Amino acid sequence: MRLIPRDEQFYELFTQLAERLSLAARLLNQLFREPERRAEHVQAIKSAEHEADEITREIIDRLDRTFITPFDREDIHQLASALDEVVDLLDGAARRVEIFRITTVHQAAVTLSDVMVRAAVQVEAAVRGMKDPKVVGLKAQELKKLEEEGDAIYHESMGALFDGALDAIEVIKWKELYDKVEDALDQAEDVANVLQSIALKNG
Repeated sequence: MRLIPRDEQFYELFTQLAERLSLAARLLNQLFREPERRAEHVQAIKSAEHEADEITREIIDRLDRTFITPFDREDIHQLASALDEVVDLLDGAARRVEIFRITTVHQAAVTLSDVMVRAAVQVEAAVRGMKDPKVVGLKAQELKKLEEEGDAIYHESMGALFDGALDAIEVIKWKELYDKVEDALDQAEDVANVLQSIALKNG
């Protein structure tokens, strides 16, 4: 029996952070599908990003106040940072849609953001099941497949940008947008790697 109980609130905070990640991914997908509602979707993503920042700060503050944590302090910090970074990248993509005044969206952006939504679902499920190494392992495998699927779409989309059909400014705009979504997918896989490391240490 523990004389000082471990603070289990961290698990709830991580779930809340993963929920904001899923929300931001869905909103980005909607933004690409409905560019005429650009301002509305960009603002909603920014709100999700602010909420994710607040939750991340709460995790770090709680880490400073807690004597016994459910797993290594370094891992708690790393997981919070990895999750928050995905949301930041999604927000970065949305802000570029606003900055570039995007009104017409390439289908590749919709397809790539579809993959991001599916990856976010897997990340959230992995976080919710992080106490079970089997769940984390299965979700990590799914995220690896989704990252590879997204990578293939990304390379095909980038090739299409440089086939000469678009002017240089459009190429620059869409290259940045594809880069941000691809980076978010890569970071989602990094979240799975962090979770696997935690599960192996504590399983």
